[in-house]
Amino acid sequence: MLKRIFPLLSSLSNYNRTYFYGDLVAGITVGIMLVPQGMAYAMIAGMPPIYGLYAALVPQFVYALTGTSRQLAVGPVAMDSLLVAAGIGAMQLSGEGAYISAVIFLTLLIGLVQLLFGFLKMGSFVNFLSKPVINGFTSAAAILIGLGQLKYILGVSLPQSGKIHVLLSNIFGSLGNVNLLTLAMGIVVIVLIVALRKINRKLPIPLLIVVLGILAVVFFGLEAKGIKIVGEIPRGLPKFELPVAQWDEIGKFLPIALTVALFGFMESISIAKTVEERHPEYEIDANQELRALGLSNILGSFFQSFSVSGSFSRSAVNDETGAKTSLSLVFSSIFIAGVLLFLTPVFYNLPTVALGGIIIVSVFGLIDLQYPLMLWKNRKDEFLLLIATFIMTLSIGLIEGIILGVLLSLLLLVYRISHPHIAILGRIKDTHYFKNVNRFSEDVLVDDDKLILRFDAQLYFGNKDYFKKQLYKEIEKKGPALKFVVLNAEPINYIDSSATVLLERIILELGEKGIQFLIAGAIGPTRDILYSSGIIDVLGEENLFAQTFDAVECCSNPKERTGIQRKVSFQSKTKSL
Repeated sequence: MLKRIFPLLSSLSNYNRTYFYGDLVAGITVGIMLVPQGMAYAMIAGMPPIYGLYAALVPQFVYALTGTSRQLAVGPVAMDSLLVAAGIGAMQLSGEGAYISAVIFLTLLIGLVQLLFGFLKMGSFVNFLSKPVINGFTSAAAILIGLGQLKYILGVSLPQSGKIHVLLSNIFGSLGNVNLLTLAMGIVVIVLIVALRKINRKLPIPLLIVVLGILAVVFFGLEAKGIKIVGEIPRGLPKFELPVAQWDEIGKFLPIALTVALFGFMESISIAKTVEERHPEYEIDANQELRALGLSNILGSFFQSFSVSGSFSRSAVNDETGAKTSLSLVFSSIFIAGVLLFLTPVFYNLPTVALGGIIIVSVFGLIDLQYPLMLWKNRKDEFLLLIATFIMTLSIGLIEGIILGVLLSLLLLVYRISHPHIAILGRIKDTHYFKNVNRFSEDVLVDDDKLILRFDAQLYFGNKDYFKKQLYKEIEKKGPALKFVVLNAEPINYIDSSATVLLERIILELGEKGIQFLIAGAIGPTRDILYSSGIIDVLGEENLFAQTFDAVECCSNPKERTGIQRKVSFQSKTKSL
């Protein structure tokens, strides 16, 4: 039981001494990355930079004990920070203290939601976030984050907003107050990061930028020339403190908590599964991952942390630098604790423009142009879903954008299953096989007196009218020569009560017109429904066939029908597969 609750114990029980060096190096490397990233992401969330280090301490230690991924690096991430800022910012709280309290209480709620979903085994719930929705949302969020950080590059004060038209209006309205020295330094920071990435992406670039920024402020006296610095950062570990309860306003917090909880988990599980493919020695448990993230956020909120989830960049570095177990996150936590205890004065002269540049370059890497282009070429409906989510996220708001995107994806799913593919079949020359006449028009034989139709979905209340409409359209095309309609039912795995009534009516209506209805290839569960619903009494057992070829042959040779039918009838009654 302990190993199920604390998967790290399973790793340690078979721990190889050779793993220690890799875990240690990976942990320190991730810790080094976390210092500037954590501080930068705290600024995105609207929190003082020190809270980024708090979020890098307890949560990743808790995840190291409880998570099933051995390489996933948990901590503050840009997307969660922006969602938090958008949600809490919309509450229009007065004062920094009230804002910080609200963020920490939200973190507790996010953890409780994730923990509850984990215990309810709802790990698959995240599948409702389709890739077009995620891509559209992520690209829009990256633009909003980048524009929101321009205040540090321009050296002006801009109100936080999750709507692009508001951000652009604020930016253009502040251009007259731009600090040219800050702007120049911001451009240098961005160009330097891009150049260093092209030289060697494995360099600790954010840390180098932080060090260079601090040195520039100290040696050139840039603070006196108008460059804003981080300033005093409290030294020491965060104290244990219960979040200020705001249960009376739970209605305002819950939608934000649900959104961040699900999006954070989706982000984490997708990264964890990507890394898992390179490590067949263990398996990811999605529900335990939910519980681990939940515990990380809950316990983190007791030590002034804001919401955390898996980071793609840090997880990749953690894996590439040799992490074999989640012990690397323990070493990373120890490194962050050392920074909090001894090194916070070093960051006093850190220019905020350096952190702004780090964020802008990082988040614009989240914009994926290849995927939308692929959808445009191959999946126009999903491309429109992506664009709709992108536009809604930019114009309406982050949380509203992703919720509406999910609803649109569900509507698209409903449309697809209510308008499934229907194929008109013909027999391939000199064979017993039947194929779609639109795909194999030159190789198939089509009889004027027979309509062979394949319905590629279950038959239920949502698509029954579409089925009837398409069937009668094809019947009308055939004209008066039509005598037989053969339904290839192989893809139909279920027929609900509404569809059974419709099917009986169709059989009777066609019979009155002198057209015989036959069903071929029905699988066991579908045949059971044909018998239990009474359709078989209207259809007639002699019109139920094992294969489409048998049905077509019996249409041409009615005398053979009884002999072929006996076997199918017997199989249906025994409820075979």
